[in-house]
Amino acid sequence: MDIGSQLVNFAELGNQHRIPLKDGRVLQGWIMEIREDDLLISTGFSEKQGKDDWIKFDAIDLDQLEYWDTKQQEWTKFVPALSPPNDSHR
Repeated sequence: MDIGSQLVNFAELGNQHRIPLKDGRVLQGWIMEIREDDLLISTGFSEKQGKDDWIKFDAIDLDQLEYWDTKQQEWTKFVPALSPPNDSHR
């Protein structure tokens, strides 16, 4: 499965996402759009504090992606093989 497809599956899980970057930063928010080689994440809690960032796929630490599991009420590590796009535990 290619990176873009994995990130689409990831975006469909939970209601928030944590995206660790290879430079050490961690972005937390909502994935708004996914393109061929980057994604748009909206971070912050309001229009005044929020920020939208385009992030290249190659800047993302794909092994450390997490999403907020609303049923379990906890951050859950994204595992592509175990996280289908229509995950029934949302």
